[in-house]
Amino acid sequence: MTYYQSLATLILRLGLGILVMLHGISKILHPGSLDFIAGKLGNFGLPGELAYLVYVGEILGPLMIIFGYFNRLGAIFIAINMVAAILLVHTAELFKLTSNGGWALELQGLYLLGAVAVALLGTGKYALRPD
Repeated sequence: MTYYQSLATLILRLGLGILVMLHGISKILHPGSLDFIAGKLGNFGLPGELAYLVYVGEILGPLMIIFGYFNRLGAIFIAINMVAAILLVHTAELFKLTSNGGWALELQGLYLLGAVAVALLGTGKYALRPD
């Protein structure tokens, strides 16, 4: 990987990791949000305790890609978290556009596709554990 490719990969990792982790930090500061997630899981016949896995996708996964330590696994955690969020909360918006013409799920879609890109790219050379 060239210098610029490694730098671009680092920027992608940092951007995705920090932005997703802010959602996880919000859930730590407002633990009642897990009740909402548990309720959504219950609607699908799943145990509410699975709501705690949001911390894997929004804290652990982002830290893994920020530091480049088992980066691909961290990106997979984020991707799974985003698929779960779309299925549990956002399916009604899947084919909707905003009043400005953008996709209603553009943030979730960008996080999901960014995580897939990070999983495919690897860490680049700027990481605690480079690929």
